[in-house]
Formats: sequence, C-alpha cells, structure tokens
Amino acid sequence: MRWENLRDRPGQDGAALFGTDAVTTRTYDSPEFRGVTFHEIRARSVLNRVPGTSRMSFEWTVNPYRGCTHACVYCFARRTHSYLDLDTGHGFDSQIVVKVNAPEVLRRQLASPRWEGRHIAMGTNVDCYQRAEGKYALMPGIIRALTERENPFSILTKGTLVLRDLALLERASRVTDIGVAVSVGFTDPGLWRSVEPGTPAPQRRLDVVRALGERGIGCGVLMAPVLPFLSDGPGQLRATVREIAAAGAASVTPLVLHLRPGAREWFMAWLGREHPHLVRRYERLYAGGSYCPRWYQRRVTRQVHELAAEYGMGPARAGESRGLAPAQDAGPAAGAAEPTQLTLL
Repeated sequence: MRWENLRDRPGQDGAALFGTDAVTTRTYDSPEFRGVTFHEIRARSVLNRVPGTSRMSFEWTVNPYRGCTHACVYCFARRTHSYLDLDTGHGFDSQIVVKVNAPEVLRRQLASPRWEGRHIAMGTNVDCYQRAEGKYALMPGIIRALTERENPFSILTKGTLVLRDLALLERASRVTDIGVAVSVGFTDPGLWRSVEPGTPAPQRRLDVVRALGERGIGCGVLMAPVLPFLSDGPGQLRATVREIAAAGAASVTPLVLHLRPGAREWFMAWLGREHPHLVRRYERLYAGGSYCPRWYQRRVTRQVHELAAEYGMGPARAGESRGLAPAQDAGPAAGAAEPTQLTLL
C-alpha cells in the first residue's frame, strides 16, 4: 500500500477517504504490534448510519478503528478496506486506521439537538477491543460520552480487553440500556489458531462472559461463524453450546458463515491451503451468492436452539440481540453495508 498515492490521487486524499485533512502513520517495535502500521486520523464524524437496505437490527454505529489485527480469515468487513484503496487480505490485518479523536467527536455529536438518542452498536464492523485498543484506549472515552447522555448502546467483541472497562460498563448500565455480547463460533483450539490467529482463545473469551455475569452484566454469545464442514457437526455444535452455557451466557445466537466479496477471496484461498478437499463443497454451497441456502441456515439455528434449551439457556430475545447480527434467515440483501457518516452541527 502506497499511502502517499492515496493522498495525491484526485478525489482520494485524506479528506475524501476519512473525512479529515491529516493522517499520521506510525509503527511500534513492541512484539504485539510488529508488522502493523497505524494510520492516525482526526475524524470529523464518528456516528454512522446503517443504510436502510440493511437487515441489521440497529441503525447507528460507532467504529473507532478500520482494519483489524484479529486477522479472522472470514471477516466480512475486509471489503471496507477496498473503499480506501487498501488491501483486503493481509492489509486488512496489518493496516489499521485509528480515529484518535473519536471520544471527543462523539461527545459533540451526542450533544447536538439533531441527535435523538438512538441505540448505537459498536464492534459490528471491526472489533473495538482489538489489540490496537490497548495502545490507543479510545473506548473508555466513548463509553463515558454515551453514559453522560444516557444513550443506549451495545458492544460485540472477541477481545478480552473489554474487562478493563467493567466499572464504566457498570456505571452505564445504571443510567441506560446496554448490551454486551462476545463472539465465540467454536471452541476447537486447532481451528481457532488457523482461522482466528489474532484473537484471544475461545476459552478466554468465555472467561469474559463469566466475569461480566459475575458483575451483574448479562452477556450473550454470538455463536459466529458456524463454519460448514469444519465446525457444524452435531458433536461440535454440542461441545460449543455446552461450554457457552457453562460460562453463564444469557443467550446464544448462531450465525452461519457468510462470504461477501473481499472476504470470500481471502477465505477461499485459506481453504485451498488448509482444507483443499472442501473447496468444491464450499463452491457448491455458496453458488447462490454470499449466503448459505436457507435450509442450511435453518437447520443450524434449530440445532443450536435445541441444544441451548437442553443446557438451560435460550436464544437471544429481540432486545438482547440488538447490535449482534442480521437475521439468520438472510438473503443477499442482508447484513451491514458500508455505513454513511452523519455530521451533526
């Protein structure tokens, strides 16, 4: 990626790409950030409206980062890097855009008379508690801004760093409706290391669920993605749901893998290297587009819900699932498209 080219091309400068005139590029020598480049920007707006064509259960998002060091090979948000002329493969994992002024901009936007106090979902594009948050610490200011305005919000994460902000979440829960969910699609350690190499282990994420519950913050689990032919066997689904229930999750919401452009190419390249015998099966299963056939989605959902009931845990109710995922019975129009920024004066 040639950053200067992005700023020199007509209509593709920092202002056009990020809503800002200044970009500072940094690298760090610490082991956890080796090979990662951070592009610090000062955003003009951080409230994003989800397009009306989306079937997501929320309308507004805040995303302090773009790109994600979790490096999940299936991540649907990879395509958003292409909007910045950034690589959707390794570049998505290693070129991280940081909105360093996100808390102060959000505080200003929430104070606008035009803002109606709608629910805000976080972690729905890239993880707001990815490794970069340990360096930039944007979420405490964001949570404080939302709490000051008693604005409802939800957080979805694979990161254990959310525990750093437990006291802030407790304070927010006393004045507004909040929701926290952790993403755990499977618990097989070998599959985790291969598919989600930059994330905390599934057991560590379930420890987050347990810790939140002990502090009185009910935490649901987004069981996503369920990977066809890799994590969807009856025994595999049972093992995952059993461990989710044992962690004290308030609910479980299964979501089958979807492969949008940008993510599809990266995932299929990984599949060809690691599981070449499955390539043709995936091509047939996803021949209709980004989503599995509805019969397959319904089968997985039914199995997970039956297992959840067996272990004394239910599916997420409508309010609990807000900010988690699109409808499982999704067609090609489902999911979160690129949100549009809203500038509140």
